[in-house]
Amino acid sequence: MAKILTQRTLRNKNRYRPKKSPAERRRRVAVQRRRLVALGMPADVVAKLDPVTVRALLRRPERLRRKLAAAG
Repeated sequence: MAKILTQRTLRNKNRYRPKKSPAERRRRVAVQRRRLVALGMPADVVAKLDPVTVRALLRRPERLRRKLAAAG
């Protein structure tokens, strides 16, 4: 009986999927900030943005590039 229960719980993807670690999250945010700077946004402006805004800006990189080119 115990073997069947173990196999059943291991098949449940929601319980055994990898967890998001804080270190990985910080690394992803740093990579996304570098992408914004590479697109032409000033580094001091990018440093003040929160992660949600950073991701929102990166959803449409070409639109952001055009906007930055028109402004500067």
